[in-house]
Amino acid sequence: MAIEMEHQGAEVGTPSTRGFAGMDVEKRREIARRGGKAAHAQGRAHRFTTEEARAAGKKGGDSVSKDRNHMAAIGRLGGIKNRRRTEPPAAS
Repeated sequence: MAIEMEHQGAEVGTPSTRGFAGMDVEKRREIARRGGKAAHAQGRAHRFTTEEARAAGKKGGDSVSKDRNHMAAIGRLGGIKNRRRTEPPAAS
């Protein structure tokens, strides 16, 4: 059952021209850069060390790998893509 939402003033599938979505990419980057600098200056930002990043990645990997069906689907996709890459081209 799909949930349909009304979009005010825009058709479904059209990009928004309001807020950050309507801004130039460089302007968004500048705003993000200023926000990052401010957060670091206030001591509210966190920069991961290599060990912290490794631990976070391991935790996520452990969590995802508990779902055997999900892991089997990933493996099947890898096998399909590998098979396509190694098959000889079809004769015409």
